[in-house]
Order: sequence, then structure tokens, then C-alpha cells
Amino acid sequence: MFSRAKRTENREYLQIVHNRREQGKVRQEIIATVGRLDVVKETGALDGMLRSGVKFSEKLALLDAHKNGESMATEERRTGLSLILGRLWKESGIQATIEEVCTRRKFRFSIERALYLTVLHRLSVSGSDRAAEKWREGHRIEGAEGLELHHLYRAMG
Repeated sequence: MFSRAKRTENREYLQIVHNRREQGKVRQEIIATVGRLDVVKETGALDGMLRSGVKFSEKLALLDAHKNGESMATEERRTGLSLILGRLWKESGIQATIEEVCTRRKFRFSIERALYLTVLHRLSVSGSDRAAEKWREGHRIEGAEGLELHHLYRAMG
């Protein structure tokens, strides 16, 4: 369905139209003629009609809510670099080696994940362990959610 302006003589009318296929050809069926386009625009009836239709569309309701400042805050996280390095990290045996060496030490956090986070950070941007902790907030790094700054210091130490 769509809307269109139909000109007859010297006036334009707003129509709601539906395309349907009949005997292999597309036919347009006029669902309704809303009224004269200039009058509908001038009185604000068009805005009211379109706004009332928003409640039946989740996408448009979301956009409308965002425009009115009523949308919920969302979070954006980057994943690409972590996916690529994560695969190399695992396939090269680095992950398994670190886990094997560190299981004897009985740390209460994942040394491997802390090392992975700091290496990933240093490959993408230069910086300290403190910078790595802040940088992590914008990235999705599996298993690094519970790590704190002192974990990064201990792992790199």
C-alpha cells in the first residue's frame, strides 16, 4: 500500500492505493480518498492520521520515540578485531599454553583473558593497562567482562 496525490482538473486529492496482481498484470485499487491534499495539509489532518498510524508500526514507533527523547539508551560495541585476533590466538596455541601454565598458579581470575585484552589493545592503539581497561568498554571481548584494572596489572607483571 502507498499514498499518492491524484490530480483532477485543478485540484489534488490524497489517495491510499493498493497494488494487486490480476491475470498476470498489476492493477491499482483505490482503498480510500482522504480528501483534498491542500485542505488535509492545511488543517493538520494528514499529520494526525500519519501519527495515529505509527502505533501499528514498531519501526516508526521507535523512530518517533527517539525523536521525542523517549527512546532507551543503547550501547555500541566493536567486535571485529576481537574475532580476528581471537581466532589467531586460539589456533596458534597461545590461549591453550597460557591456560596450561596458569592453572598451576590458581589465580582467581583469567590471566589468559587479561593478557588477551592487553595484547588486543596494544595491537589496535598504543597505551597502558589503564588505557586498555577504558578501551575495553567500547569493545565486545568474550570473557573479559569481569576483569578489573588490578587484574591487568598482575597479568602483565
